[in-house]
Amino acid sequence: MALAEGRYEPNERLKAAREEALIIWHKVWLVYRALRSAALFIADEHRRGTLRENLRSIVKARTLAITADMSHAELLEEKAAKLGDTSFLMFRDEALSYREMDRNANRVANFLASLGGGPGQGLAIVMKNSPRWLDVFYGLEKLGMYAIPVNNALRGDQLAYILDNCDARFLAIDHDLLPYYQAIADRAPGIETVLVNAEEAPEGFEPPPGTVDLAGAYGPNSNAARPNVRANPDDLCVIMYTSGTTGLPKGVVYRYRSTNVKALSILTRILMKKGDVAYTCFPLFHANALFLTVTTAMHGEGKVALGEKFSASRFWDELRRYRVTTFNGIGAVLPILMKQPRRPDDSDNDVRVVVSAGCPADIWRDFEERFGLKIFEGYGAVDGGSVLITNFGTAPVGSMGKPLGSKIRIIDGEGQDVEPGTPGELICYAGESKGSVEYFKNADATSDKVRDGWIYTGDLVYTDPKGYVYFVGRNTESMRRRGENVSAYEVENAILQHPDVLECAVYAVPSELAEDDIMVTLVPLEGSTVDPATLPGFLNDRLAKFAIPRYYRVVDALPKTETHRVIKKDLEKLGVTEDTFDSESEAS
Repeated sequence: MALAEGRYEPNERLKAAREEALIIWHKVWLVYRALRSAALFIADEHRRGTLRENLRSIVKARTLAITADMSHAELLEEKAAKLGDTSFLMFRDEALSYREMDRNANRVANFLASLGGGPGQGLAIVMKNSPRWLDVFYGLEKLGMYAIPVNNALRGDQLAYILDNCDARFLAIDHDLLPYYQAIADRAPGIETVLVNAEEAPEGFEPPPGTVDLAGAYGPNSNAARPNVRANPDDLCVIMYTSGTTGLPKGVVYRYRSTNVKALSILTRILMKKGDVAYTCFPLFHANALFLTVTTAMHGEGKVALGEKFSASRFWDELRRYRVTTFNGIGAVLPILMKQPRRPDDSDNDVRVVVSAGCPADIWRDFEERFGLKIFEGYGAVDGGSVLITNFGTAPVGSMGKPLGSKIRIIDGEGQDVEPGTPGELICYAGESKGSVEYFKNADATSDKVRDGWIYTGDLVYTDPKGYVYFVGRNTESMRRRGENVSAYEVENAILQHPDVLECAVYAVPSELAEDDIMVTLVPLEGSTVDPATLPGFLNDRLAKFAIPRYYRVVDALPKTETHRVIKKDLEKLGVTEDTFDSESEAS
């Protein structure tokens, strides 16, 4: 606590000195790990014969712009040749080696080729997490096809839009999800071949006429040899659709020449140790699971423990079962885990590092101490090019850190740089790297995203005097009340400090004063109740008066994507409901 004379209590000074010493130590560690990672990258590129081309492109673009990239399937082939029968994927009670994964991918590739699959053709994957999802993903790349990982929770118009927009000719879908496709099949006329995954189907289930059983790719007569096909570098490799929480989903394009697979190797070798076990319960259609867990674990020559769905009550037991050493925490996962009842065995786990995106500062150190691990913070986006901002213990708690191998600016609405401490939009330098961000069949969105060599992220951030970056919120989630800008993210973090609130969403609703009023919808902790009338008082010492929400609604669950991101547009459409508490009405 600050004293009147400007001095600090001894324990506060000691704490600050300790934090600064930890930052310095981690910076030294990061320099060592980064140099080691760069050396291994150079050795790999020399072996592959692409070192000169990629060094030239990196120097020219002045950022990590790799023009001779590799596919995910090529990485799998490399590791299968090197590691053979070493275990790679664990799912339920099943364990598959690198070699088995590669051979299964070959089986799927040859099966697809027998059905007319080949370079330049698209295949949409509408499946839940399983080894077969990855077999299809790697297999299609071996034919030079492109993958469209689709949110398996989509229905109706949302599913029809993506399947039509992506121009896929093939569809791989789980048997229990097939009816949702059949209901909109006439609105996705480009789909010619439907492969049905009938694993775990009820006894007697047969794929409908006109569809193909994916099981045909496996069995004693299947062909496990690699197809003699090489992809065209300029062809599509993956189209990863955004969640569409604020509008129609946009298809983010990865071409075979720019998959980001090689760039991920640099990050992997900084963070991971050989033999690490990486866990994900997030769906494989999401970049966090597919790229930041599966691909990085493969680069690190480790293992993947693949879960099926996030469960706060079973989370740590599942991690203990697979002896997990690292996992990614996105959305509200860490706060939800922190709100669970304490157990004597909370720290009885093998987890070494959690890579978080948006861990609230007020739970950061408590989470580390309670579960016996280290939190690293990272910032990146599926449509953010190769931009990465990291805090590997190298910045204060609550900060995203500083850019790793990229250049950033923070600008106001006029495009001018803002001063430290002032929020502005984060933009990242893409240089002359070709196609740093590309949206499928959406040139307007592409040109709006990348302007004059800079990627406009739509994220609001600020820096402190030392240049550390702090997240404020999305541009689209910024509210204006009583002449002041308000960050939904900051208001949410303040509300989550309430001991009986499990999670919440803050958003703008129309105000009679022509600006915004602020509304929060919240979910109480299981077994607890929250009286909305008490919340304004709770927030008085935590937020500026203009940032305290006017409206409060308590519900059993928030509408979410499959990756636990709240769908705020659904809440905004509901607006102020009959069961909403109006703090200003009560006050008057």
